[in-house]
Amino acid sequence: MPDVRCAGHPFRLSSTPVVAGMTNSSPKVQLSSFLAKYSAPVRTIARAALRKLGTAVPGSNQLVYDNYNALAIGFSPTERASDAVLSIAVYPRWVSLFFLQAVGLPDPARLLKGSSKKVRHIVLSTASDLDRPEIQALITTALLRATVPFTPAARSRLVIKSISAKQRPRRPT
Repeated sequence: MPDVRCAGHPFRLSSTPVVAGMTNSSPKVQLSSFLAKYSAPVRTIARAALRKLGTAVPGSNQLVYDNYNALAIGFSPTERASDAVLSIAVYPRWVSLFFLQAVGLPDPARLLKGSSKKVRHIVLSTASDLDRPEIQALITTALLRATVPFTPAARSRLVIKSISAKQRPRRPT
């Protein structure tokens, strides 16, 4: 499939994305290869955060976008990115938890950062930040308010949605 431009950056769209040397690799193997590009501390936080959210959001489709700026894994009740409620974004120096339907999300501890009208985030110092009661409350509220509800009995799936042909360095310079 040809490269497509999104916001000026080429990326490959395919039901079976191709990564050099990974033509027939499973989504799990591909995600591991994407994470391997990051430093050990960032990779450790990202993997632990993904495990914790995977447990917290049963029945979710984990939609993977290996983009120009970051690796993003959205948690959605469907395979549509627009239905995603939460995501983990991995950057060279940090990992963030994004709330993708944050409009009106109560945040009494004022943890949410960002100026977007719809999306807010929290930078995770460690994956155990996800265990903090105020962050747990934000996650629970976000899931309860999802525009499309999750079906906990549904089978969770890992879906590689896009891989950018051009990427910024994944390790700090």
